[in-house]
Amino acid sequence: MVSKRVVISTIPAKDLARAGKFYSEILGFEPESETQAGITCKCKDSAFCLYPTQFAGTAQHTLTSWRTDSIEKDMEELRGRGVKFEEYDFPGLKTVNGIATIGSGTSAWFKDSEGNILAIVQMG
Repeated sequence: MVSKRVVISTIPAKDLARAGKFYSEILGFEPESETQAGITCKCKDSAFCLYPTQFAGTAQHTLTSWRTDSIEKDMEELRGRGVKFEEYDFPGLKTVNGIATIGSGTSAWFKDSEGNILAIVQMG
């Protein structure tokens, strides 16, 4: 069953080299493999693949989230690397200093070099 398999997210990139540099230098991922078809990075028990496409950055929703034990600590580190966190004010969702409380957890969103929306999440 696929429910027992490792998840591999696919993240679009207009400029694969630029995206690879962002995920490596800013987010700290080591590429597991690199080809013209994409860059695959391992992430604990899962993975993601950056793939070239002209449609990167067009999705208006979160493409990938990472679970954290300390959202504030991770945000501080990412901000130190130049990441800007998004501020939202929608019915039922408002961020304060980049963090939204959702139920008993918290979330923070940022964009990668390609304009894709990513998030870090701390479960309550």
